Formats: sequence, structure tokens, C-alpha cells
Amino acid sequence: MTDVTGIRPSTPLMGVEEEYFLVDPLTREVVPYAVDVVKKAAEDLGDLVSQELGQYQVEAQTPPCGEFDDLYGELRRIRARVATAAEALGARTAAVGAPPLGNATPMPVSDGPRCLNQVQGYRGLVHEHVICATHVHVCVPDRERAVLVSNHLRPWIPLLVALSANSPFFSGRDTGYASWRRLMWQRWPISGPPPYFSSPAEYDRLVVALLESGTLLDQRMLFWDVRPSSRYPTIEVRAADIPMTAEESALLAVLVRALTITALRAVDRGDPGPDLPAELLRAACWRAARDGLRGEGMDPRTGRLTAAGSQVASLLGHIGPALEETGDRQTVDSLLRRLTATGTGADRQRAVYARRGSLTDVVDAVVAQTRDGELG
Repeated sequence: MTDVTGIRPSTPLMGVEEEYFLVDPLTREVVPYAVDVVKKAAEDLGDLVSQELGQYQVEAQTPPCGEFDDLYGELRRIRARVATAAEALGARTAAVGAPPLGNATPMPVSDGPRCLNQVQGYRGLVHEHVICATHVHVCVPDRERAVLVSNHLRPWIPLLVALSANSPFFSGRDTGYASWRRLMWQRWPISGPPPYFSSPAEYDRLVVALLESGTLLDQRMLFWDVRPSSRYPTIEVRAADIPMTAEESALLAVLVRALTITALRAVDRGDPGPDLPAELLRAACWRAARDGLRGEGMDPRTGRLTAAGSQVASLLGHIGPALEETGDRQTVDSLLRRLTATGTGADRQRAVYARRGSLTDVVDAVVAQTRDGELG
């Protein structure tokens, strides 16, 4: 990532990768138009838009940004361009973690050696990988620090899952979960919360063993919720469903950046981070995927259940100094209040469904919010 004029020298740049489903405007089911939509959208967006593993999805990425407003603007611009390209080809874009309608499996897989190798290696997992996520990148060019930052981000993964939950429906039914995508995702052999690493050397030894065993095809297949990126000088957080609105994606990014800044300060003090039991962390993520921000969540540091509001307050207390430093405190406070009031994407989808019992209404609401919607 390069420097940006006007950005505070100590403020790391951030970027977002988003995945969108392509849906038919009549049936509201996913359609395999990715090749043509990406080609059309690339006329405006260039390499900011690309194909995903499946032909139902389009991936887009923002350039590195230093300010919330800049990132939010890029997300809105990119979403609008992709939506326009899809509409020109008879489809719509839907920012949702799993397709609410239709039988989307087996998913048609994109062409290319890497995708075909994944089919050969992971088999049925690939054909049922019908999910869309958001990945946040924060610039951490020192790889050793990036590995140790991961330890400090682990306790907050469940809350990030809860805040971004946006996949309650799948293939015509209510799953009972706020993030069904999370349950589908964690079936992969290397997914979910990352291990605790005492050093970069320990990280490297584990990765080599996974590669040599054939569990990983390459380092890009490390699907942990937090990882040092194999392509960019960043720490990458991959825990979230695709949020319904661009505003929620930008909020997620500034929260992750503030967590990263806070973690970097701790690493520089010699703090290795809390070595949480993997079972508690995984259980807390499951609870967050089930209930989102409704009810109680599990604090993986203690194993106790706490109200979602208390968890959000704890997060703000933890990252407050970083938010003040980046100038994001007021924006984050406002957006979190609105998110708590209106509910996550999962809550809003269920509210639409409750009016008439119509999943086509749900898809229409998601499509409307995907293009240029703001949070409630």
C-alpha cells in the first residue's frame, strides 16, 4: 500500500474486499453470470472487480483508504458500478451472506487452473461454497508484528461475527441462525479462529506442515478469520458476512483498523496477547453466528454470557483511544447506535419477511440496500 496525502502519519491505510451474489430479478434466485458481469464492470472499475470461486458471485475491492468517508465513498461507487453492469445483463446484485431462495448447489465453478485444483482437492465443499463475505485489510508491513497482532484480535472475532451477521435464510428456509454463512464456512479444513502463535517461526512451521500434507493448496487457502495476507503488506480479517450496506462495511473496516492499532501498541509493549482456549473461542463464534446482536453472546475470555450491548461497550472501551487518534470516534458511536437500533442485516431480513412471509420481498430489500443504501 502507498502513502496518501493528508492522512495522519501514524494511521494505517485500510481496504475492503466484498463479494456479491448475482440474482435473477424475476425468480430472485442466484444466476451464473459472473464472467459477463465482471467483464462489463471492469470497463469502469478495471482490476478492482474480479471473479470469485463460483459463477454466482462477483468480488470487488477498494483501493487503500485512510479516512472513513473515502472508504465509504469507494464502496458506494464500486457497488453502483457492479450493480449497473449486472442490470445491463439482466441480473441484480445482492449483498447477502447466503442466497435466501432457490437450490444453489452444486455451484458452477469458475474456469481456471486454481479453481479446478480446488475442486479436485476439496470436492463437495467447493460445490456447496455458496456464500459471500467481506474481508478487511489493514496495513501492517512488518510480518512479525502482523502474526502477533492476530493473537490480540482473536478475542474480538465473535463480536465481529455478530455485528456483521447477514445470512439468516438459505434455500427457502429460515436456518434459525443470524449467520448461516458462518456455519457453512467453518466446514473447510483451515477456517475459523486462527491458532495462538508465540512467534512467526511457529506460524511458518504450521503453514509448511499444512502445505506438505496437501491440506492447503497454497497460502491463500489459509481461511482463518485473521491472517497476515499472503499478497499484501496487511493483516486481513475475514470473519464477516457481506454487510447489506456500504455504510456497514465501512464501519466494520474502521473497527478492525482500531483493533489493529490497539494490538500493535500492545505488541510493541511486549504483550504477547491472551492465549484463549480454542474451544471457548470457537464456541463463542458459534453463539455469535446463531444469535447475532440479539440476546446474549459469549465472552471467550471468560466463557460467560453477556448482553450484546455490554460487548459493544467493551469493544468501544478497548479501542476508544485508537478511534480518537484516527478521528473515527464520533462516526463509530453514531453508526453503532443505529446498528443496535435497526438490527443487523439478519434482523432486517427477518423484519421484511415478517410483514408478508415473502422471501422475494427479502431479496428485493437486499438488492435495494446493496446498491446505495445507508444503514437505517
